[in-house]
Amino acid sequence: MNKQPFAASVSVIVPAMNEAENLPHVFATLPEWIDEVILVDGNSADDTVAVARRLRPDLRVVVQTRRGKGNALIEGFQAARGDIIVMIDADGSTDGREIHSFVTALVNGADFAKGSRYAPGGGSDDLSPIRSLGNKVLTTLTNLLYGTRYTDLCYGYNAFWAHHLDALALDCDGFEIETLMNVRAAQAGLVIREVPSHEHSRIHGDSNLHAVRDGWRVLRTIMRERSRGTSMAPQAQVALAK
Repeated sequence: MNKQPFAASVSVIVPAMNEAENLPHVFATLPEWIDEVILVDGNSADDTVAVARRLRPDLRVVVQTRRGKGNALIEGFQAARGDIIVMIDADGSTDGREIHSFVTALVNGADFAKGSRYAPGGGSDDLSPIRSLGNKVLTTLTNLLYGTRYTDLCYGYNAFWAHHLDALALDCDGFEIETLMNVRAAQAGLVIREVPSHEHSRIHGDSNLHAVRDGWRVLRTIMRERSRGTSMAPQAQVALAK
């Protein structure tokens, strides 16, 4: 599976439900050297799967068994064959050209590469004032409870070495999956690097994200994981990728 410019093989997981209009834009940003792309289809009512197969004949498709972004990602992770797993969105908000930076952070020593819209060089075209405020509050709370130094808790552009899946032990169905990954990566003592990322606005369609409902689920996840009582290893500190 290995190709240049990295010795490690790379799997990209794309959860999607009714994203046929957006996939041409998303797939156009993916680097040619990626080893595999896995589309996790949430039982789309449009031509999502057909469009994806036409765009990328070597595509692997996983049909989601339940509902929610968390469940879709977990099923995609389980199907991945690469040494490195990258998770991106199917709505055009995450730029596949940034995958190089995430993989570079991993091959340079990180266990978990976390995208940040607030790190120098990052940004967002999509964050509303209420979402930005909620994210900052939840990020601050997480840093206080877990001793981390995250700048952007609620962002779903991440990459990690596949052999750390057991340590993450992911077990949720919704948008809180991103927070759960960040917390458990810290609890497991993984070496975490933040990668500057620019979030674009959704190209077509409406988002399934609901700020209040999903913010509450994130808060519950933060507090529940704290009650598990797992101590954070000293090396689980967050630094900006070089």
